[in-house]
Amino acid sequence: MAASVSVPERKSEVKRIFENMEYGPAPEASNVAKAWLQQHDNALGHFIGGKWVKPENRKTYDTCSPATGEVLASTTQGEEEDVNNAVSCAKEAFKSWSQLPPHSRARYLYAIARNVQKHHRLIAVMEALDNGKSIRETRDCDIPLVARHFYHHAGWAQLSDTEMRGWKPIGVVGAIVPWNFPLMLLTWKVCPALAMGNTVVLKPATFTRLSALLFAEICHEAGLPPGVFNVVTGNGAFGSKLAMHPDVDKVAFTGSTPVGQTLRRLTAGTGKKLSLELGGKSPVIVMENADLDSTVEGIVDAIYFNQGQVCSAGSKLIVQENIYDDLIARLKERMSHFRLGHSLDKGIDVGAVVSKQQLATITEFVEEAKVEGAEVFHAPVPVPQTGLFYPPTLITKVQTVSRVVREEIFGPVLVALPFRTAKEAQSIGNNTNYGLAASVWSDHLPTALELAISIKAGSVWVNCHNLFDAAAGFGGYRESGFGRDGGKEGLFEYVRPAWEERPRPECKEIDVKSFGSTFGGSIIPAPGQGQPTANDVQQNGIRLPKVDHTYKVYYGGAQKRPDGCYSRPIYAINKQIAAYVGDSNRKDVRNAVEAAHKAAPGWGKRAAHNRAQIVYYMAENLEMRRSEVANRLTQLTGESLESSMREVDLSIQRLFYWGAYADKFGGSVQETQLYGCTVCIREPVGVIGIACPDQNPLLAFVSLFAPAVIRANCVVIIPSERHPIPALDFYQVFDTSDLPGGVVNILSGGRDHVTKYLVEHQNVEAMWYFGSAEGSKFVEHSSAENVKRTWVNYGIQRDWSDPDQGQGEEFLYHATQCKNIWMPMGVTYAN
Repeated sequence: MAASVSVPERKSEVKRIFENMEYGPAPEASNVAKAWLQQHDNALGHFIGGKWVKPENRKTYDTCSPATGEVLASTTQGEEEDVNNAVSCAKEAFKSWSQLPPHSRARYLYAIARNVQKHHRLIAVMEALDNGKSIRETRDCDIPLVARHFYHHAGWAQLSDTEMRGWKPIGVVGAIVPWNFPLMLLTWKVCPALAMGNTVVLKPATFTRLSALLFAEICHEAGLPPGVFNVVTGNGAFGSKLAMHPDVDKVAFTGSTPVGQTLRRLTAGTGKKLSLELGGKSPVIVMENADLDSTVEGIVDAIYFNQGQVCSAGSKLIVQENIYDDLIARLKERMSHFRLGHSLDKGIDVGAVVSKQQLATITEFVEEAKVEGAEVFHAPVPVPQTGLFYPPTLITKVQTVSRVVREEIFGPVLVALPFRTAKEAQSIGNNTNYGLAASVWSDHLPTALELAISIKAGSVWVNCHNLFDAAAGFGGYRESGFGRDGGKEGLFEYVRPAWEERPRPECKEIDVKSFGSTFGGSIIPAPGQGQPTANDVQQNGIRLPKVDHTYKVYYGGAQKRPDGCYSRPIYAINKQIAAYVGDSNRKDVRNAVEAAHKAAPGWGKRAAHNRAQIVYYMAENLEMRRSEVANRLTQLTGESLESSMREVDLSIQRLFYWGAYADKFGGSVQETQLYGCTVCIREPVGVIGIACPDQNPLLAFVSLFAPAVIRANCVVIIPSERHPIPALDFYQVFDTSDLPGGVVNILSGGRDHVTKYLVEHQNVEAMWYFGSAEGSKFVEHSSAENVKRTWVNYGIQRDWSDPDQGQGEEFLYHATQCKNIWMPMGVTYAN
């Protein structure tokens, strides 16, 4: 019999609890999750073709609980044979899955959503055990979002034949996901891929494999056909084998920026589609008129959610200086009430970090900040002695160049800086290589919105942080990657134009360092390489030479002599020299990019109607020179005059087409679960480098620069290498159409030589290349340096006169990037 407790003792205990307000443990049972593991003898293989596969003679990896170090199960370390098996199953399943009616695919996704909800608690416990995050987060955030994504994308599957008309599935998708949200991020890849008719081979992170394998079994029981979704486990190198498999048509990756850069280089020139959701250093900007108490709670959610192991974590706090001390004091007080503990304790605020390696990385960052003289505040709360725990930390008195300010720490560490004006806050917020997310805290909505639009990030939250929904795409700018997960914008990552076949270029090996580096390329920029075309006129019976027309490069709204002072011959169809044009070099690229960046702010702020009027004006001025331009095209290309007239007329028509889109693709209101407004703004990419093909030298030139500029980008464009004159003559159209200087800049010369310096330029945000297979490979490989977006043709020509190939949604996709701004409302009418 238990010893009795006296009434005074009970009163004393109750009094102590009320005085200290201590939480007792509230453990979640793990027996069901462990029973599932025991069903599989705590030893899991791959899930391929609708069944468990345990190849012989494979190494294994022990998956452990970060909270205790307990071994939960052993998992298989896959080898190349396993990738081959999984991809083969997915490829075979694609034949039937892609041909299913949209309604059938919708039913399957709906069934998966239902089954996730049936096993909600089991999945939440497994995720908490495997990752170390709080059961409250997996139960209340992660798993509901998983179900939400499947329901949402069941709708897109149903509507795919109308909403995605003109697009088709890609094929086999290789999905590689990280350890911080193992199941949720898996879902962000799988849902749109399956909805659009693709099949998937997934590689989960090394540290967190269990929830993906559990989910594969749930999908199978929901009736998903064998081979449509497959899970293979292995180390990082195993993920590269999956990405490089020749029958993987698309790689979807979430993870660190360095690994994303590696994948970009590995897949360069293969014809595989790639989307990257990478790291971030997201600013949290607090204005002086913010509600400080709610802001403190928002900061806690921004950085300490999931132990700060969130790519969009608000890890850089930027506070207006007149409230800086007050806010920091309030934040430190709030941090003193945190509870750290086991991931299955429903009363904890912060769990364990995922691994010893991650714990060491976090510690290294903080210790380095101390050495630099920063002030480090650790939350004065008990830290468990077992498990991988790091105390919530605040670092102040740092410089903008400090490593903890510039780099992603991926842990419960917040750095804080003061600012004076909103413009300074914007400058500090954008002073980063990343561009994933941000939040702005202010009770003055116009200021908050202006800052939200000026911050270069894919998601910006106003008076909130880390809100996600299936209806709003999530992804970044710059070194935070490209592509979106969620929303209609996310569907385009898993489709290709209906007319296009999977490119499989036969690409020669290239030396990335020397490619395109030879000045002049195949044509020596010197005289004596051919007979000049007869250029004379008759005046009063006397033959006179025509006044020489010197073709220069064009940037900043003016003709300029090429920096190298070289000119290359351009040949007419009769093989006589039609003209000499400037041969551009790296300094011309530098000057043109500077001109484009100078023009970009003003061009971006112009009303869309004004941009449309300028493009319409171009069409008007081009038509006035219709006969002259057509004759020039015939002289250069040998096409009939009728064919050249048609090319000019199509160019005029295309200018009208893109002028019409100048004010009709600005964005939409996303129907998220937020009580408030989530607005998708389709922003310009920035400065785009464009290399034009040789065929249809006028039409291709117009078809490429026009969609870029109507969506407020500025371009540095390389005209056809063989026939650049129609594009160089076009500057007269620009100058008479009120186009501001620097919006379109034209650099003639060797396509690959000029491309080399455009794609290597750190301030060029995207590169469109229509040339050789080798050039395409070089562009994709070199773009990894600053993770710029690319659009290449792999040496495959397209029919620029065909509206399906020469215009349309594909061009708008490449000319814009989606930013979602989240604006919650008050609670007056919420109920």
